[in-house]
Amino acid sequence: MSDRLLPTPWMFRSRYVAMTGLGLACLLALPPLRAAEPNAKPTPGTAVGQDIAEQLREAAKGNLSQKQLTVIVNGSEAKSTGITAIPKPAKPVAPTKPAGASAKAAEPEPSEPPAPAVQGHKPAPVSSQYQRARTAALVGHAAPTASPKKESHGHDVHWAYEGEGGPDAWGQLKSEFKTCAIGKRQSPIHIQESNTLQGPAEAIQFSYQPSQGTVVNNGHTIQVDVIGNNSITVRGSNYRLLQFHFHHPSEERINHKVYSMVAHLVHRNAEGQLAVVAVLLDPGAANGLINKVWTYMPLDNGDAVRMPDGLLDLNELLPKDQRYYQFLGSLTTPPCTEGVLWLVLKQPTTVSAEQLKLFSQLYPHNARPVQPINDRPIRDAQ
Repeated sequence: MSDRLLPTPWMFRSRYVAMTGLGLACLLALPPLRAAEPNAKPTPGTAVGQDIAEQLREAAKGNLSQKQLTVIVNGSEAKSTGITAIPKPAKPVAPTKPAGASAKAAEPEPSEPPAPAVQGHKPAPVSSQYQRARTAALVGHAAPTASPKKESHGHDVHWAYEGEGGPDAWGQLKSEFKTCAIGKRQSPIHIQESNTLQGPAEAIQFSYQPSQGTVVNNGHTIQVDVIGNNSITVRGSNYRLLQFHFHHPSEERINHKVYSMVAHLVHRNAEGQLAVVAVLLDPGAANGLINKVWTYMPLDNGDAVRMPDGLLDLNELLPKDQRYYQFLGSLTTPPCTEGVLWLVLKQPTTVSAEQLKLFSQLYPHNARPVQPINDRPIRDAQ
């Protein structure tokens, strides 16, 4: 037999007791753990302490070998044992200064890092007002306003033929409309032959030809914007036709008579003066021009329909007798601008009951009441 001492069961028990005692001593030496606050995230130091305590408890139970305890303390051979090594905290590295920067210019580091950006957050969309302003800046124009100007009573200014926006209120709706209330040469008027200046006068020279037009429902009437070379010559000046539109009933009153409808043909000369030819309409045969216009009449407010080229001929609207009443007046709709030359044809033309009914279903009444004459001279051209 060899002289070496063979291990006995007592020796193994002694080693186990020694290891267990060492683990318990280390466990008792740890500071007591504080109760975790709800929803609190563990800091790196807290996580390390919890891992050491847990592993030492395992050592106290005899579940860890001496080699594994060595790993816990030194952080070595973690890969071979399957236990996560606990790294030592790295020393903070001071930020490097840029070349040439002085110590005074250096800003102190913030005590806490900035909050991280929220993941998945989309930036707020650019407002349409900003887009309009930006586009206007790029093209060199002023940006349009976001919304129309409101009056003090809290709603959009809108004139009408009845109600709170009716003719009696036009002059108060907007400052631009004040002429409707204070003007001294307003239209329409009541023409009585007994109060006119009768005598010879030059005839109106009509120069109308087949043209193209766009029929517009503007919310107040049916209007036709005329494209083409159409004009009149009167008082030595040439006026180009811009548009014509309709009123039901007629705005003009002749010898106390109100007509079923009137067409206003609006012209302008090179100096910017307006001349309006008024064609009175009485029930009778269908009017050829009105029939064409009604064919392309848009029913919805704000809509417009282009008529075929050459279809529009204003000669179809004119009566054979083209004698007229002449006076200075105004536009019959806001802003009621004065200085308008009025030429009211004395002889009416006809409009059929069906044509009148169709218009009146859209606009039952779109006529301004007659205005004071205020001693204006009215010429009865013979």
